[in-house]
Amino acid sequence: MDATTPARTTARTASRGRNPRGQGERLRGEIVEAALRLLDELADDQALSLRAVAREVGIAATSVYIHFADRDALVLAALEHCYADLLRAVDVAEAGVDPVAALRARTAVLGAWSREHPGLYKVLHESTLNRRRDMPFKEEMAERTTAAIRRCMDAGLAPRGDAETVSLDLRTAVHGAVSLRVNEPELPWPPLEEQVDRFLVKLVGVPSARKGDAEV
Repeated sequence: MDATTPARTTARTASRGRNPRGQGERLRGEIVEAALRLLDELADDQALSLRAVAREVGIAATSVYIHFADRDALVLAALEHCYADLLRAVDVAEAGVDPVAALRARTAVLGAWSREHPGLYKVLHESTLNRRRDMPFKEEMAERTTAAIRRCMDAGLAPRGDAETVSLDLRTAVHGAVSLRVNEPELPWPPLEEQVDRFLVKLVGVPSARKGDAEV
């Protein structure tokens, strides 16, 4: 499997000494970050090898096994780290705005991230690991979307209804739009922001941002 992984020539491939005592967590973090970079390039968890990750960091392959029992364990840790970063970005985008603007900001952040990291998006949602293993950390993102929709309803900015069902419909629509763009990028797609705006209007019932812009 390692033979199919493209060789990389980076500064990290140079020989490095041992981390000072107490630096094990820092090395673990470097391994996770390297795995994320490679997964984004490969767009396939099965194409990743621990040897390739070790080369990316500039360490011996045995050093990776000190922190991760196998490839699946490393990929899971990398995806959990990725989700934590996404949650923080969403928190920043939602801060200090009204519920509808916060819901729009949330979907905008996730849409922008998927454009920047199509490979990671495929691994997060379409990988073999995703089909074989539970990823409970993904549930928090779904729960927060439901909470964002419920806040719109409670504020009278969207019709009252079953927030969980509306959230599921919205997430299905957004993920479908993103997945099609990732897998069929050559098609003449409209701007994702415009399509998501239509989803928010039709599925959640909030006013259209584009309509408001037109009235101004």
